[in-house]
Amino acid sequence: MELRQLRYFVAVAEELNFGRAAARLLIAGPSLSQQVKALERDLGVVLFDRDRRSVALTPAGTALLPHARALLERAEDLRRRAGRLSDAQPVRLGYVNWLPPDLSARTAAVARVHVDAWVAPSHTQAVRVADGGLDLAVCWVREEDLERLGLVARLVGADRLYAVSPGPGAGAVRAGEAVVLVDEDATSWASWNVFAEELAREAGARAERIADGGVTGPGFFDHVRRLGRPVVNSPKGQGSALPPDLVRRPVVAPEVHWTWSLVRRADERRAAVLAAVDALCDGVGDLGLRGGEVWLPAGDPYRPGTREGR
Repeated sequence: MELRQLRYFVAVAEELNFGRAAARLLIAGPSLSQQVKALERDLGVVLFDRDRRSVALTPAGTALLPHARALLERAEDLRRRAGRLSDAQPVRLGYVNWLPPDLSARTAAVARVHVDAWVAPSHTQAVRVADGGLDLAVCWVREEDLERLGLVARLVGADRLYAVSPGPGAGAVRAGEAVVLVDEDATSWASWNVFAEELAREAGARAERIADGGVTGPGFFDHVRRLGRPVVNSPKGQGSALPPDLVRRPVVAPEVHWTWSLVRRADERRAAVLAAVDALCDGVGDLGLRGGEVWLPAGDPYRPGTREGR
């Protein structure tokens, strides 16, 4: 059985006349008749009752017609998707340190997504999208950033941040009892510094100024030991293994969350880019960010009361 034979079957079923169907298909009448008979042999059923004056669908032909149409529609959809993948330029995606774990599976059928090798801070990746260096980026943004850069955002992920403290203590720590590190290197830590200072103002955490890049990595653990208090871990340190003398503690009252947005240009119209956005964001939901104990900084697009957080 071939797709062209299914197309011939559907054409004859719609025209109920082999001559008109052959003219519509731009093939010779005898050839059309032979192909329909070949299809009937392959399927093991008679599709048409035909004589010199009329053509009519048999009960089997009537039952199989919608399935033939559905197969042809699926084949055409496959061709369209393949055409977009083969003809379009790759969708360039930047990120900071987190990507959806199922990115390839979600986007494979709709776009050729190329993950950019330059891992950069959130504010840098947002600017690259605005300037056209990237098509999409997974980053942390505020509403004012989106407006200033001409971007739109959709929620694609979120991290609940925890605190790290010297052991052996365990258990939850209130946000107002924790420390947040603010690094003087605004180029590398601009987004985190905004987030940390807002957490200090709103939740009462203590802001500790540093100048060594120790917001994450071994330097972060050294600061935890030096301060002797719970220190809120940044998103870049979420997956880091802890040294044996330190422990992870959940932050409560409120729970502190960091959001990941998928940003694109507001005037983006390319089908592959828009399809990639839908593939990555559809079905994500609110990720539990609308709970009463959740804290997001002012200007976060998903904070209750904002356009996205309503």
